[in-house]
Amino acid sequence: MSQYLVSQVLDQRPAYDEYPAFYHKYVDALPSGNLLHILEDQLHTFSFMLERIEKDQWDYRYAEGKWSVKEVLGHIIDAERVFAFRAATFARGDKNELPGFDENAYVEESDLAGVSPESLLLQFSHLRKSNILLYASFTREAISRTGVSNGKSISVAAIVFITAGHLQHHMNILKERYGL
Repeated sequence: MSQYLVSQVLDQRPAYDEYPAFYHKYVDALPSGNLLHILEDQLHTFSFMLERIEKDQWDYRYAEGKWSVKEVLGHIIDAERVFAFRAATFARGDKNELPGFDENAYVEESDLAGVSPESLLLQFSHLRKSNILLYASFTREAISRTGVSNGKSISVAAIVFITAGHLQHHMNILKERYGL
């Protein structure tokens, strides 16, 4: 088995009609290249970005009502889990419609006060590595399948691109608004 079964498929962005318009900005923010390599590069870049911050920065919010750095990371972890579940479900041919998720409610219910930044970073690292292995295991047929999530049709390939685009979106926000 080659390292990346779907390597060539993930060199080209999905067509806009393969996923909801809400996610177009995420996919558009990604650099060109093989998506599995981008996912790996993001893992290292993002981890390096967050490992450097001081302890008191984890609770920083750039404005009232905005998430703290710790909550942003918790949200990214939740979204990675949801995206991976959707991708696996549809790649395996499951035709059941999946629900959406309310990211604000997830953050509110996450109770991150007692969770250390180191634990969150470790969760993200293991999760991203696991997701890369999952996505790399998909066959060409599986990556081209579609399903319905939150009432909208979406391809497995688009979910993988959205996973990377979502992290890129939040990395940009952390740089621009949080000064990281």
